[in-house]
Formats: sequence, structure tokens, C-alpha cells
Amino acid sequence: MNSNSPYPVTSRSDGSPNGVWLADAPRRIFAYTEPTDMRKSFQGLLALVQKVFRDKDPYSGDLFIFVNRRGNYMKILAWDRTGFVLFAKKLERGRFLFPGGAVSQELSDQALRFILDGIPLGRIR
Repeated sequence: MNSNSPYPVTSRSDGSPNGVWLADAPRRIFAYTEPTDMRKSFQGLLALVQKVFRDKDPYSGDLFIFVNRRGNYMKILAWDRTGFVLFAKKLERGRFLFPGGAVSQELSDQALRFILDGIPLGRIR
């Protein structure tokens, strides 16, 4: 993964980037914003992808995002050529806030980065 990638990276102690995503870049990012039972793992989330995103191919490399009822825990399901990968993040404070009110929505790369950092998107008050 190069340093210009729009996807989250962490830094090693020497300052070099350590890629978080296994694929070079997902094609699209889809979020299901209704509360999801976080006890679900690969098969449960895959079934939810097939139910909610009926016209999307879960084997395409796209990212599928799910959050819990409190909005502070997120799981991301993706296919990486040889199997599914599952990423999880829990915010110590705050909530994951999605733009708009749609139950399922497509996100931009930048919107995902903001959401992962706990930065609210959408309405300005």
C-alpha cells in the first residue's frame, strides 16, 4: 500500500506506514446504519449483506460496514481474494455517525476515514 492511499494506515515505530487493508483498494464502501448484533461473525454478516444489499456482490472486494446499537462499535466485512476478512473498531468515546438518514448507503473513501475517526458528517448546527 502506498503512502497516497485514501485508506486508513497506522504507523510503525520507525514512522513507516503499516497498511490496514489487505486489498490495494476496495471498489465501493457500503454502510448498513441500522443497529446490528455484533455477536455476528463472518457467516452472520455475510447473510446480512445478501439480505440488505441484494444487488451487491459480497465477493467483489467491496467493504460492508455494520454498527452496534450504541454506535460505538463497528465491523467491516470484505472479501480479499482467498476469503473474508473482518475488521472491528470500538470508539472509547463518542459514536460512529453516518451522513444522511438512509438505512443503507454508499460512502466515499474520505467519509469512511472521518467516520472511523469519530468525526460527525452531515448536518451543521
